[in-house]
Amino acid sequence: MGVILCIETATTNCSVALGKEGKLLALKEDYSNDYSHAERLHLFIDAILKEHELVPGDLDAIAVSKGPGSYTGLRIGVSAAKGLCFSLDIPLISVPTLTSLARQVETAAGEFVIPLLDARRMEVYTAGFNGKYEPVFPTRAEILAPASFKEYLDKAKVTFIGNGVEKFSAICEHPNATFIQEKLPSAAEMISLVEDKFRSNNFEDVAYFEPYYLKDFMAG
Repeated sequence: MGVILCIETATTNCSVALGKEGKLLALKEDYSNDYSHAERLHLFIDAILKEHELVPGDLDAIAVSKGPGSYTGLRIGVSAAKGLCFSLDIPLISVPTLTSLARQVETAAGEFVIPLLDARRMEVYTAGFNGKYEPVFPTRAEILAPASFKEYLDKAKVTFIGNGVEKFSAICEHPNATFIQEKLPSAAEMISLVEDKFRSNNFEDVAYFEPYYLKDFMAG
């Protein structure tokens, strides 16, 4: 029965969760506006294991949020996950960041969930899901405009979630749009997603796995 450590560092939220058999056992995160991954990630990992009287050798797999998101944040999270997998000789599981973020929304059949992660200026990273959390359009970078996502808004209620919502809510007046602001991806929603992958041995190649940046890095 898999004990899985989940790591989420794609945004400013440094988040670590512990799961077993698809159930959340514990969660530690720094839900702030500042990046604290380098300082807090390993402290959170140590603390969450000690609270449950576990040692790293008790873990059956490591899961990491693969992006898109912050270049630095993703690099820190993936490096930590790969280091643990190498040292413990356990598998690595990856979860698309936008997929787990969408799971924070309670939705219904016929509705849509569209997570928005801030990129820069009026651009966001986004993906679309139906009421069963099945993809309706793949991860992409989108320059926001008043008519963005109109094909879904004209059909049904659409809930937008993430730190890119503030930009879109300022220009979108569609009556079917619902906005959930100030929400960031969390390791908590990774638990159910990684359990399915663990049971089906859907693992990454630890040596070659890289974060999904979506766009090339551009220094500011």
